[in-house]
Amino acid sequence: MNIAVNTRLLVPKLEGIGWFEYETLRRIVAQHPEHTFYFIFDRDYEERFLFADNVKPVLTFPPCRHHPYFWYVYFEYSIPYVLRKLKPDLFLSPDGWMPLRTSVPQVTVIHDINFVHHPEIYTSSFQKYFDKFFPQFAEKAVRIATVSEYSKQDICQSYGIPQDKVDVVYNGSNALFRPLDAAEKARVQVQYAQGKDYFLFVSAINKRKNLPNILRAFDRFKEQTGSDVRFLVVGGRAGKQEELDEVLATMKHVQDVRFLGHLPAKELAMVTGASIALVYASFFEGFGIPIVEAYNAETAVITSNVTSMPEVAGDAALLVDPYSVEQIAAAMSKLASEPLFRSQLIEKGREQRQKFSWDLTAQKLWACIEKAMK
Repeated sequence: MNIAVNTRLLVPKLEGIGWFEYETLRRIVAQHPEHTFYFIFDRDYEERFLFADNVKPVLTFPPCRHHPYFWYVYFEYSIPYVLRKLKPDLFLSPDGWMPLRTSVPQVTVIHDINFVHHPEIYTSSFQKYFDKFFPQFAEKAVRIATVSEYSKQDICQSYGIPQDKVDVVYNGSNALFRPLDAAEKARVQVQYAQGKDYFLFVSAINKRKNLPNILRAFDRFKEQTGSDVRFLVVGGRAGKQEELDEVLATMKHVQDVRFLGHLPAKELAMVTGASIALVYASFFEGFGIPIVEAYNAETAVITSNVTSMPEVAGDAALLVDPYSVEQIAAAMSKLASEPLFRSQLIEKGREQRQKFSWDLTAQKLWACIEKAMK
């Protein structure tokens, strides 16, 4: 079988869905040498992404920049042109985008449809594109994979898709995330937090990630407890952040907050493992990989009681209302002051993390592909 794959997110600095592509595709191509995989790149690619001898790179034009105009040109003209030349048996798109102008059977991975519920996050041109094309993508795909039972129900209900057309393929976690010993934790705390304990936020910083409320809660926690705990923020800003700027300008303890920007995976794993807890109180998530990363690093977790997060967290995290500054602050206080309770959560995390691995993700994604070819 010849399978064409949209690999536009396999780029030098992998993020989010790019890691999903990397971890699943490198396993699938190695486990299925009987098939040929055509990796379609939209720019110069690195040899490390050609995971096995059965991977054939294809370079397309123009680069699919982050704008609806380029998405349309790329997926409605560039990709169909390549597919007419390759004549594959299947087209796999791990990032949700698909060409509508092709008769090649397609499997797509729609990770979530947050734009349906939080349109305020996006510009009008982005929102119009999502509203017009993603229902068509979901309808045209032979099969859909998604990363949580929550996202499956959301896609089916929002777009009128039959339940038996959608497969759940949970995300995994980078193997770099592991528990640290006492000396490693102390070294990381000295490097990043002046030797103090700290809470951690990990994500691209956009409105649905709820960082303003989280920082308000940290300020309240500091006021109520007098603790010397710090707060580290890992991730780059995505667009304007007026509310965040206002919060930072009025925080009483802003000096205890440090923005680290994007960190390489190895450093992020160390920073996660040395934290008191990950604070991941988003308004919306299709999955929430940092939760599983924290479980693998044996760090406690505070996360939201909405969308997919309770499903991923199980009973191994403190669940809070993301709109309640008081609840988030109380969770911080409990984890900072009760090491025994924190240890109990970490123990539960060891059990919950068994549900999630990239090996399982790759197996389930391949099963989805096989269903599409029957």
